[in-house]
Amino acid sequence: MLLYGTIQDRLDLKRNVTIVISALMALVGPFAIFVYKPLLENNFGLGVALGSVFIAAAFVGSTGLFEAFVERLSRRNGFEFGQARMWGSFGYAIVALIAGFLFTRDPDLNFWAGSVLGHALLLVQLLWRPRGAEQPVAGQVLPSTPGVREMAGLLKRRSLWVVIGFVILSWTFYTVYDQQMFPDFYTSLFDDPAVGQQTYGALNSAQVFLEALMMGAVTVVMRHVGVRNTLLLGVSVMFVRILGTAVLDGPVLISIVKMLHAFEVPLFVLGIFRYFTLHFSTGLSATLYLVGFNISAQIGNVVLSRPLGALRDQLGYQPTFLVIAGVVALAAVYALVLLEKDDRQVLGEPFVRGRAPKPEAADEPAAV
Repeated sequence: MLLYGTIQDRLDLKRNVTIVISALMALVGPFAIFVYKPLLENNFGLGVALGSVFIAAAFVGSTGLFEAFVERLSRRNGFEFGQARMWGSFGYAIVALIAGFLFTRDPDLNFWAGSVLGHALLLVQLLWRPRGAEQPVAGQVLPSTPGVREMAGLLKRRSLWVVIGFVILSWTFYTVYDQQMFPDFYTSLFDDPAVGQQTYGALNSAQVFLEALMMGAVTVVMRHVGVRNTLLLGVSVMFVRILGTAVLDGPVLISIVKMLHAFEVPLFVLGIFRYFTLHFSTGLSATLYLVGFNISAQIGNVVLSRPLGALRDQLGYQPTFLVIAGVVALAAVYALVLLEKDDRQVLGEPFVRGRAPKPEAADEPAAV
């Protein structure tokens, strides 16, 4: 992620990296079926090592990069990032449904379908020419290319570590709860685990579709309430959802609480993106998002999964959810005290309430 972010910030909107990633995605079918699977069967260690490199390069590390690329493109061309990002959520919901049907027929079909979509993405990267990627439009000043010293200097900034601390206390704890604990907890609410799994799948699909709609709506909300308040609202929804699963009983009430995820993700993700472009140089947006959000969250997941899992084994699901809710409440207080207000330390693109974005006119990186 760090490598992708620093390279993309140097390239601005040139697509050298995204083309390479798209090519890797296009190869996922042949790699998984003819390389990865045989290695796992005959040389497990080598298969795990090679698979981890390929999956990280093609998918895990690339998701944040594509988000950062589209966000920069939105600023350059004056459209809302959230309204573009919602199509990613729609795509996820549709593909998840299709993948479930393909898996029951032949698991290999999912890998071949991934290759087909990878080829489509590669063609888009090769043939599409976004405005502002090569030549500035009339009257537009493109951002100066950030240097290595400037990128390294980010890690010396207290303001970045404040954001990283906020992400770990909120998003990371929430992700461990949502991805590692909640699915098993939810299915345990049903007498028949198979019914629980089917219900969870349908509920998850509905939640993703609602999340996509909210991606477009949150951009409007943020223009009225501000960036910092959007993040505070996202953490508040996060707290309510975790606390709800800790104190409520029964699949109906827990299902209703689960749908709050569709509101929390857009509020948090879009708020974090805008916070970076408001309080940091927008020329470093890819590095900031991948380091300050994606990498810190991933490292936090690795560190927190084991102790939270042990706590769950000792106390059970709902008492553990109470502990996580308490940490998220602490994150809200942390954000209220330490996150910058929208009119302070504006080193990037200023925020004006009620105003839709205009094409980026100037973006000189601030000194770090």
